[in-house]
Amino acid sequence: MPSTAHQEARLARSAARLAAVQALYQMEISGAGWQAVQKEFEDHRLGAEIEGAQYRDADVELFRDILKGVVDHQSAIDRLTDRALVERWPLGRIDATLRAVFRAAGHELTARPDIPPKVSIGEYVDVAKAFFESGREAKFVNAVLDHMAREARPDAFQS
Repeated sequence: MPSTAHQEARLARSAARLAAVQALYQMEISGAGWQAVQKEFEDHRLGAEIEGAQYRDADVELFRDILKGVVDHQSAIDRLTDRALVERWPLGRIDATLRAVFRAAGHELTARPDIPPKVSIGEYVDVAKAFFESGREAKFVNAVLDHMAREARPDAFQS
């Protein structure tokens, strides 16, 4: 059974991923720059109580890494995502929240060899479940991220 410290660290990483998706979504919708959004999240959202809801403390370093990594490599991540999507559904036609999920996960899959692809996929499927109730989107995210992971990190899937 994992220790309490290990469990808290895992929950903080999950919170960082959720916050990164929210921040990427906010950047796309509002047009705000990444530094301003990063500062807003770190100063007012991560670990804060908002409208009676207590937000979990997040792994700030992972949050920053995802946000900056997506900003620095968005076009390459988007191309990887486009290759994983159905031909007539380019990334531009996908819901903005799902784009944020694919971008955050795409960064982890391409730039974080320390995180197993199956962990990233599972975490971002959970993020999709937090935003979408039907379950269809979570299955879609799972399929697209599996394709992306197999292209980006084929060595992780060899037996």
